[in-house]
Amino acid sequence: MKIIETQLEGVLIIEPSVYSDNRGFFMETYRRDRYKSEGIAVDFVQDNFSFSVQGTLRGLHYQQAPHPQAKLVQVMDGEIFDVAVDIRRNSPTFGQWTGIHLSGDNKRQFYIPEGFAHGFEVLSETAMFTYKCSDFYAPECEKGIIWNDPDIGIEWTTTMPILSDRDRQMPRLKDIDSPSIQDLEGKK
Repeated sequence: MKIIETQLEGVLIIEPSVYSDNRGFFMETYRRDRYKSEGIAVDFVQDNFSFSVQGTLRGLHYQQAPHPQAKLVQVMDGEIFDVAVDIRRNSPTFGQWTGIHLSGDNKRQFYIPEGFAHGFEVLSETAMFTYKCSDFYAPECEKGIIWNDPDIGIEWTTTMPILSDRDRQMPRLKDIDSPSIQDLEGKK
């Protein structure tokens, strides 16, 4: 497997080893010892799966303390534009974002540590998306940021996405109570 660092410390692109032949392909989507040796020493406790139609934009979501989540995301079928935003208040990259195209064809994964908001836009007709989480879903800790916050400036491909009512009403980054890096390190 190949690890590619992004401009946001801790956010990683992962290219798993894929073994293909005339029957199809095989790949490991997660193996704790291998990921740990590459610096992803996270105890994933929950797996989620979503199906979305083209033009859907989900996010930007995060969970606040005491249940922040790291995520390992991958598209099984279709294509998305996946984004991570640094929301750690005292980080040198606070408010910056990075994005990657994930697809069933490229088989890449995206690792998003705690302290980052996450969202994605569906580019193909449909997309099946899976992700591992480092903490359980805690609705009382679930938060978000508006997808088109001008202070962040994410370069989505659409200006009129399909949104949930909840995502349509999210606050801007400047209006959230962001965690500090020390808050996240103290949880460990």
